[in-house]
Amino acid sequence: MTTITDPVIGRWYKDLENDLKFIVVAIEDDGDNIEVQYIDGDISEYDHDSWYNSTFDFIEAPEDWSAPFGEIETDDLGYSDPDEHKPNKDDKDLAGWLD
Repeated sequence: MTTITDPVIGRWYKDLENDLKFIVVAIEDDGDNIEVQYIDGDISEYDHDSWYNSTFDFIEAPEDWSAPFGEIETDDLGYSDPDEHKPNKDDKDLAGWLD
């Protein structure tokens, strides 16, 4: 089985033969070199021929994908909570109702 999926920056893949998960982090302008970062944080690179002669397939991002990347800002995870959580002036103060 060879890879039929094209590399996409920010997309997760699994090397089915070696049971390795990685994300594509860069593709050179000429498309010949594809830089990846494995789930354990190691960086590697594949050339065009190596990519398509390997056993890579798309996968969903692993739950623990951010662990090897160290301290990450919430905004860098691809989601954030833009809502400000302030008390509503119309909310009742329940402190007086509780014993």
